[in-house]
Amino acid sequence: MSNILSQNWLINRRHMLRGLGAAIALPMLDCMRPIFAAEAVAPKPKRSVFVYIPNGVNVLTWQITKAGRDYELSEPLKSLEKHRANITPISGLHHPHGLGQAHECGKIWLTAAKISQEGGAFRNSVSADQLMAEVTAPHTRFSSLELSISRGPTTLGWSRDGVPLPAEDNPRNVFNRLFGAEPGGVDVQRRRLNRHHSVLDVVLDDAKTLRRSIGTDDRTKLDEYLTAVREVEIRTERLDAWLKVPKPKIDAATSAHLQRNVSRAEAGDYYRTMYDLIVLTLRTDMTRVVTYMSGSESNGLAIPEIGIPQTRHELSHHNGDPEQMARLSRSDAFITQQFSYFLDQLEAIRDGEESLLDRTMVLFGSGMSYGHSHGNANLPTILAGGKSLGLKHGQHIDYNLPSIKNYDLTKAVEHYSICHKPLDSNARLTNLLLTMMHKMDVNAEQFVDSLGPVSEII
Repeated sequence: MSNILSQNWLINRRHMLRGLGAAIALPMLDCMRPIFAAEAVAPKPKRSVFVYIPNGVNVLTWQITKAGRDYELSEPLKSLEKHRANITPISGLHHPHGLGQAHECGKIWLTAAKISQEGGAFRNSVSADQLMAEVTAPHTRFSSLELSISRGPTTLGWSRDGVPLPAEDNPRNVFNRLFGAEPGGVDVQRRRLNRHHSVLDVVLDDAKTLRRSIGTDDRTKLDEYLTAVREVEIRTERLDAWLKVPKPKIDAATSAHLQRNVSRAEAGDYYRTMYDLIVLTLRTDMTRVVTYMSGSESNGLAIPEIGIPQTRHELSHHNGDPEQMARLSRSDAFITQQFSYFLDQLEAIRDGEESLLDRTMVLFGSGMSYGHSHGNANLPTILAGGKSLGLKHGQHIDYNLPSIKNYDLTKAVEHYSICHKPLDSNARLTNLLLTMMHKMDVNAEQFVDSLGPVSEII
């Protein structure tokens, strides 16, 4: 980054916002600060990764039954024992707006939006990862990276306008986009960006003229649209500046590994390859914010290598069948093992005197707890890493206590009940997201319905 000699994407402090029927001076924004100045203030990267588990878990075997530091990991979580000092399992969290939302859980995991249907279309709000990306974007070539097991709108990341950020499911395609040569060369890409600029200029000029002839309500909608256009303009200018900066050189073995055709039929290889790609992306500082949807409520990988031919969705709707429930537990353990592998890689990479894991927060969890009846209280949640960012680990936080003392969790019906109605209404996932946002220097007193940071981990 330090070899950026020209930063044309920077906006002058005296820049006037046009197209709103007036010329308005902008406040000081991150996109106005030179990268060198930003680096002088925050020389060490702060990173966040979000990994989503589809369709919840087998809560009967996943649930950790003792709070505090001397807790024992449940059977599906045993592979995380070696990372005990770097993780915090949390029980009892929920999204108040998300209760009863069924298959929309993944869409609102990082937004906490109240699901609505406007004109038959799904309406969401900005996700926590994108608020973080707004802070880190001036330092990296890509503001964020969105990954999934299915390409397109199956994503965790949502813009300020509630628009899904398309995710990529093919490791080779992601590697080539991040580290490969610009298609057609730098000059071709610059001409494409210039054409993009020209289109944006026309849009803004037309909007300025239109605004004079429409009513107040329509002006508000138009202003929201213009804000989105301005964001695209800033991103385009940044991309143009980064065309002048050579991409990191990746060794031949790593390139070959990440450019393979990885079959989803080999789920373990596929998961680990995606995790390897995330580690490389963070290590080379191509971005500092990553979301990985390892499956959605309607789409999750089968694991034939351990004898599970069903998808996560099929397994989660087990109807109490013991064999299906046992397979779901094995699937939970398998997914956790791949996550543990990811933590292994982050811990092994040195970032100065610290590990990459020390400077990277990782949230691993789901927007659903009990998939069979779409319960979405008591969300399975594990926070890892980020010690150098000020996080404290080593305990199990259980917001189900003390109420859970009145429950016999050996009885499925009582255990499942806490997955549908939260025992602590103040135990909100947004509290945790707000805590992570603060550690990423996002200046926000509240995130959606949050009540405050999680004091136990800071």
